[in-house]
This record gives sequence, C-alpha cells and structure tokens, in this order.
Amino acid sequence: MNPETGPVGRAGPEAVAARRASPTQTRLLRRAISVGLGAAVVAAAAQVVVPVPFSPVPMTLQPLAVLAVGGLLGGIGGLSALVLYLLLGLLGLPVFAGGGSGAWHLLGPTGGYLLAFPIAAAVTGALVRAAIKASPGGVNGRVILLVLLSCALGMSIIHVGGVAQLALLGGDPALAFRVGFTPFLTGDLLKVGLAAALILAAGPKIRSFL
Repeated sequence: MNPETGPVGRAGPEAVAARRASPTQTRLLRRAISVGLGAAVVAAAAQVVVPVPFSPVPMTLQPLAVLAVGGLLGGIGGLSALVLYLLLGLLGLPVFAGGGSGAWHLLGPTGGYLLAFPIAAAVTGALVRAAIKASPGGVNGRVILLVLLSCALGMSIIHVGGVAQLALLGGDPALAFRVGFTPFLTGDLLKVGLAAALILAAGPKIRSFL
C-alpha cells in the first residue's frame, strides 16, 4: 500500500490533480517568461537611438521590436509585454529611448508612440495568430501577405498615437505629421518587412514553446 497512491498502480485523487495541474503551471510559467523577455527586447531596442534633424522624435528600433514581440507572442502576450515595458519605465528603470525613464516620457513628444505600443502589439499579434490559424497547411503566399499587412497596421497604430500627441502638444497637426511621420516612412517600411520575416521564421518555435 502506497500512502499517496492507495493500492499499488492506482493514483489517488491528489496525485491525479497534481499531474493535471503541472502542464498548466508549466504553460503559465513559459508565458510569463516570454512576456518578460518581450519587454526586455523592446527595452534593448530602445537603446539604439539615431537623432532625426528638425524632429523631437529620434529613430529607434522600438517599432520593429514591438511588432515582432506582438506577432510572436500573440495578442494577449504582446499586450502584456508592452504594458510591462511601460510600467518598468514608469518605475524608474532606464528602458525608454537612450536609457530614459519616468512619466515625462509618456507626457512629452514621444509619449504618443509609447502609449500606442501595447495596442499595436496586441493588434499585430491577434491578426497574425488569426492568419496562421486560418492556414493550417503552413506558410504560403496568403499567410505572408497577411502577416505583412498585420505588421503594417501595427506600425500605423504607433504613428497615429505618436502624431496625435505631437499635434496635441504643438497645436499644429500638419507640422506634427511632417516631423513625426514623414522622416520615418522609409525606415519603418523596412521595419515592417523585417518584423514580418522574424515572425514567419521564429513563429513556429515560439508557439510550440508557449
């Protein structure tokens, strides 16, 4: 007689419950790790800063990281990672562009972009997952196109948030568009393509891990 399993070869109810809970706990742990790593990736991308002449907004790799994190982790995972990223910055960790931190970054000229990050990641992630689920046969031309469009929409959300806050602060929507969108157009198109490529290449392994 085994006190934990009862008669030999028969598991008791507590042991059965533990075995059932274990995969769920493992999955939650993996998702928590992925959210933390996603926030760390965006923080690292924020340290690559290129000043843009005549614009208060620098060029960084953050948008690329936001799209990739959202596309790889899915809507909820991407949203969680970017909310965590913003919270870390508000708590004083140097995770914003150039090692910055604090609420000023959300209230200043770059705040609109930052506040749009969680929405962009969530939308990109949800659309990418939907596109992949709709094509169980694997990656094909349709999936590639949908992933590209998902990333493009995510990038658009980032710019809408950024330009809107610039216009609100400066009172000139046309100027906000010129300094907050136009200088970044070419680079951000490249980032959309790179993000889509990363999602398509690494997506299967990330999804199997989660």
